[in-house]
Amino acid sequence: MASSTPITLSGLHRAALLESIGEEEYDLIILGGGITGAGIALDAAARGLNTILLEKSDFAAGTSSRSTKLIHGGLRYLKQLEINLVMETGRERAIAHRIAPYLVHPQPLILPIYKDGSLGPRAISLALYVYDRLAGVPKDEKRKMLDTPQTLSTEPLLSHRDLLGSGLYYEYLTDDARLTMEVLKTAANHGARSFNYITAEQFIYRQNAINGVIARDTVSGKMYKIMGRAIINATGPWVDLLRKTDNNLKRKHIQLTKGVHIVVPYSLLPLKQAAYFEVFSDGRMVFAIPRDGITYLGTTDTPYEGELEEPGITPDDVDYLLAAAARVFPTHPIQRAQIISSWSGLRPLIHQERKSPSELSRKDEIILSPSGLLSIAGGKLTNYRKMAERVVNMAIKKHGLKSRILQSHTDKIPLAGSSAPFDIPYWTNLGIDKDLILSLYHRYGYPTATILAQAMKNGSPSPENIFSAELRYTIENEMVINASDFLVRRTGRLYFYPDQYRHYQTRVIEQMKEIFHWDDVTTQKQIMELKTLADISLPQWMRER
Repeated sequence: MASSTPITLSGLHRAALLESIGEEEYDLIILGGGITGAGIALDAAARGLNTILLEKSDFAAGTSSRSTKLIHGGLRYLKQLEINLVMETGRERAIAHRIAPYLVHPQPLILPIYKDGSLGPRAISLALYVYDRLAGVPKDEKRKMLDTPQTLSTEPLLSHRDLLGSGLYYEYLTDDARLTMEVLKTAANHGARSFNYITAEQFIYRQNAINGVIARDTVSGKMYKIMGRAIINATGPWVDLLRKTDNNLKRKHIQLTKGVHIVVPYSLLPLKQAAYFEVFSDGRMVFAIPRDGITYLGTTDTPYEGELEEPGITPDDVDYLLAAAARVFPTHPIQRAQIISSWSGLRPLIHQERKSPSELSRKDEIILSPSGLLSIAGGKLTNYRKMAERVVNMAIKKHGLKSRILQSHTDKIPLAGSSAPFDIPYWTNLGIDKDLILSLYHRYGYPTATILAQAMKNGSPSPENIFSAELRYTIENEMVINASDFLVRRTGRLYFYPDQYRHYQTRVIEQMKEIFHWDDVTTQKQIMELKTLADISLPQWMRER
């Protein structure tokens, strides 16, 4: 019997919501709260399947908050003849923009062509033409080929030496953690339950078939028995650990590669638009992306074995990116001590013999174990929706699930922040800074109105009141229960606004202590976690001159 408890993502009511999760058998139990798991939850719930998602840390705490923050079609995969992947991801870009225009924005990129590069003007022109055709790019975003003077006029910081011209094309800028959260909120609107900080401790079997999990709430320590007709392992870098628990590592396995990004003040690398350029030492491609007063560079692509929660950053990682940038932007060299933030993440790719990390396919793959566990690995942020469609289709087929709607239709479901128009002039007329309004709108969409209205109730729409209202909104609607949930994943302040991270962390701790009635031990633990995350983002060796 289904619970009458409303489906929400409230951090305030999380404990009460958990009390009823073991009272019914679910069609689908999803393990993993990154973009893949979120997409599966939305696809399944929108078809009428009774769905629950469990995430052992915070939503998007792994790979899904540590990407290059682009919904992109994978131009470089043309080199590997991944034609179907380029077609799918290219078209998914347009869908992502349509269902979340507040969060997914067109971004012009310049691709400089140098004499000593691996591809010349004709090859780049052909590649971009094919890319446009495969991806179904709209007319106003189709590629343009620029000669050398046009290239330098478009981006003056580029090196003049041996510059042959450039290609100008479009990708889509986003915030990966925000996208994950918006998908989860939309899934909740369709009846899916999602919980962070719930660890699946062991599987439950009936006649050798998996049909449930024993889960532990890491906040309260309580244990829950949750039964389901189908279990989906969407845990990203942890996918093989769960497969091992299910005694199913005989077939394919994942290979982890690490990607690192570094952040500098925009004044140090004031690009007029994003750039996508070749690293001449190894032929890889790197992005340089300006946004919100900073410029970030990434990414690396190296094999990784080690601790999964925080892969870390090495001097070699940073030196690789700094050297690549210095070659292409020689008038604006960057020193380690000028870096203000950084992040690293892991890609869970399907292992292929005798292939380097950059050569590994980004295609997703579903692995069905003899017990019925469905594991999905590989893939990209961009094609999360199609990955979800494929795995839900297989779950319905293999486990005989009865859905009200047979076909996936998430391409027609606007994400939560698109639920209503947002009137920017109304709020600017009240004296609120337009840039602040836009910053909120590009995070939350329409609920920005809720945040600003709450700030007005608190006395005035001052930045401090707006900040407090934003925190309150995420606690009540996005299951924020730790300070890091808000400062790192919901708002990206650790990565994009590190000064704000430091400035506001005491305010966040104090406000959350009052809301959640934290004792001194819990409060001190929260303070130490924020300090640890700041030290990981900007290690001591980066600060030393």
